[in-house]
Amino acid sequence: MIFNKTEKLGYAFLAIIFILSLYLGFTNPEYFDNTFAAEDKTVESGTAIMLLCVSLLCFFRLFTISKGKSLTWKIGVFLFALLFFFGAGEEISWGQRIFGIESGDYFLQNNAQKETNLHNLVVGGKKINKIIFSQLLMVAMVVYLLVLPVLYRKKDWAKNLVDKFAVPVVKWHQTIAFIASTIIVAIIPPSRKWEVYELAFGVIFFLIFLYPLNDYIFKKK
Repeated sequence: MIFNKTEKLGYAFLAIIFILSLYLGFTNPEYFDNTFAAEDKTVESGTAIMLLCVSLLCFFRLFTISKGKSLTWKIGVFLFALLFFFGAGEEISWGQRIFGIESGDYFLQNNAQKETNLHNLVVGGKKINKIIFSQLLMVAMVVYLLVLPVLYRKKDWAKNLVDKFAVPVVKWHQTIAFIASTIIVAIIPPSRKWEVYELAFGVIFFLIFLYPLNDYIFKKK
């Protein structure tokens, strides 16, 4: 596998984060949970930044290379831009704690953390985060990272559909990075270790969108 400079920097950054996470997780779990991976601290802020970068990359493509592209291509890029912008906003509760904004009555009554975000809402006694942002997202990730790359390489209908809606296809080393990240995070003892997983998610997805297998669909016509 040949990595370009940006990919090397991205993976080196992840390696540093994982080494630090493993060290703190085993030697100082209290610091890990209450400072390193706490709300609005190093890890969570990094995740929000990476998700925002993916969103900005999509908007940049939409405004700079969309001329001559199909309507479905533009719709796909626009939807991805919105999706990752939403993810970045949710990660920091839309800046609520940063700007000292009080939650409204609805979120005080229905949000598990009394914050202004959707992923911590409790509906019918169940957290949306567990149902949608954990279980369904995990299924979607498996399909995207393992099933889609195979279909793209072997089935013309899948390749045409994916390219039509501007869906970036992962390279195998990006899939391997996700699997390795999952294994490493599972080893970390503290409860807030999944914040590190979300940061890895953000970094790897930024690399996927920046350098997808089907990068030719993001070239100017």
